Amino acid sequence: MSLDTSITPDEQVNSADAAPAQAAQDPEAAQHAESSASSASSESPEPTANAETPAPAEESKPKRGRPKGSSSARKTRTVELTLTVTGTADGEWQAELKHGSKWVARGLDIPASAVSRAARELHEELSAPIDEVINAAREQQAAKVAELEAQLEQAKQALAELEN
Repeated sequence: MSLDTSITPDEQVNSADAAPAQAAQDPEAAQHAESSASSASSESPEPTANAETPAPAEESKPKRGRPKGSSSARKTRTVELTLTVTGTADGEWQAELKHGSKWVARGLDIPASAVSRAARELHEELSAPIDEVINAAREQQAAKVAELEAQLEQAKQALAELEN
């Protein structure tokens, strides 16, 4: 076994790292790299300390190929749209749409039936609570209509009495 003195201790450590890759291509070169690495490690304990700090010349050279962390898979681009639908107890609904931090639409009046249909289309968990709110508003409006009809009947009777 011979020691190649033209290789610095740093290069000997680096060649020891490259030995497995060379073994697949050239078995004789792999044996030589292994023997020089083992003799270098037995002669001097300092090469491992030098191998931890890369040489400035290596840093300035750009490495070929793709960086290790890069993925060839496509990244999914997400779009942030915020749709806010608000309703009142009277059954009035409004919608606002925001794209990122920019308002696209604000204060759009929407019929309750459209809100109910949209919620059913999106998901059952959304439609049930929205339909409850819409049904409560419908009952409240029906009670209001009944009260107004009763007041209208009273007003008609009072008018009829005044005409007689």
